[in-house]
Amino acid sequence: MSATAKEFIAASEEKAFDLGHRKVINYNIGKYDAAVERGLSRLINLDMAKRKGHVIKWRVMENLDRFLLDFEANFQRRGGKVIWANDAEEANREILNIIERANAKKVIKAKTMVTEEIHLNEFLAANGIESLESDLGEYIVQLLGQKPYHIVTPAMHLSKQDIAKLFNERFGTPIDATPEQLTAKARELLRQKYLQADVGITGANFLVADTGSVALSENEGNSRLSTTFPKIHITVAGIEKLIPSIADLDLYWPMLATHGTGQNLTVYNTLLSGPRQPNETDGPEEMYVILLDNGRTSLLAQKEQRQGLYCIRCGACLNACPVYQNIGGHAYGATYTGPIGSIITPHMKGMEEFKHLSYASSLCGKCTEVCPVKIDLHKMLLLNRRDAVKEQLVTKPEKWGWNAWKKAMLSRKLTDFLGGSTKNFLLHFFFKKTWGHHRDMPKVAAKSFSQQWQEQNRTEI
Repeated sequence: MSATAKEFIAASEEKAFDLGHRKVINYNIGKYDAAVERGLSRLINLDMAKRKGHVIKWRVMENLDRFLLDFEANFQRRGGKVIWANDAEEANREILNIIERANAKKVIKAKTMVTEEIHLNEFLAANGIESLESDLGEYIVQLLGQKPYHIVTPAMHLSKQDIAKLFNERFGTPIDATPEQLTAKARELLRQKYLQADVGITGANFLVADTGSVALSENEGNSRLSTTFPKIHITVAGIEKLIPSIADLDLYWPMLATHGTGQNLTVYNTLLSGPRQPNETDGPEEMYVILLDNGRTSLLAQKEQRQGLYCIRCGACLNACPVYQNIGGHAYGATYTGPIGSIITPHMKGMEEFKHLSYASSLCGKCTEVCPVKIDLHKMLLLNRRDAVKEQLVTKPEKWGWNAWKKAMLSRKLTDFLGGSTKNFLLHFFFKKTWGHHRDMPKVAAKSFSQQWQEQNRTEI
């Protein structure tokens, strides 16, 4: 078992029995569920919209090389610069090069999971660059020294009392401050930071190939401020963010908003197609887009699992997953959590180290049901498990156990011979620890079903 798997088991067990944590996360997810249900009810043909979104993403992934080159050409035509990064190290180095050439010292960041993926804040801090999160949820977890808990809602695991206590300790606000007062304080603290920042960094919800545009969705306006005041704007985006046409936003923007937060549309939806033009009044003097691979082509090479790259990061599968609802986001030990993270992380970060995530599922299928682009999520989890076995990444006891089980299941005589007492002994001897010390081991009936049937009906099976 990998060290990451051991950490996951320990962290998930701790969180699963933390009643305070469970109360907060279930309350917050419940609020999202109610809002999303209202939002989805306003869509006339939800299933057709999902199918269309799936097909468009399928087309992109089957022709990704062409769409990436189209985006690059159209973006550069308006004065933007595109940088290709194979991995996190290369992306961080290129970002640092841009910052150092401009002699910049302060960076303001909008919400972006991909910079969490490459650990950009830590990298910049190690090189003497101040990097501040401007999204309220991201700002809160940055103050706590934590990672985002959820793809959409970074501070979902915190109650308003937790946040009020944090602001009281850091900024002297009242201990019983309301959410409105806390937001006002954060706004007061952050406004000057936008004016002082030399560089603004964002992610991208979508990259539009035919116009060479970066599409951003947000509710707070911090992305617009991060791309307007600083002289340099850097977008870091995974190569899977491509969509073919600006017309496709007519589908994807509403689907992202309704599945993420239940809104018809997020409050601010922005298209950026390069640096400030001569006839424009605001915007950066320089704009860069860093196209990040970082394991995505490894997933693209998996014909059956490349569906994982269709994801639009709405967070719906996290909210629906009973495992996520019990263990939370931090237990996963990965940037992308929940069902979608369990699918893509083993391919992007290594199957041997992260194969355990694909087993952290009840396979109930709820994640597949709620996905706005019809990713067959629970099937992908099974395919990852299959690949782990094919790559010989299972332990010898596990292989021996399954071989013995298979042999017994294929022989009725052997199954009946190994009666209830034998099976109960084997279960207690081999599986007591893995079953968990919080649960009692189930007891197998003394006789098999076929034996009981024969005794009751006096017939042979």
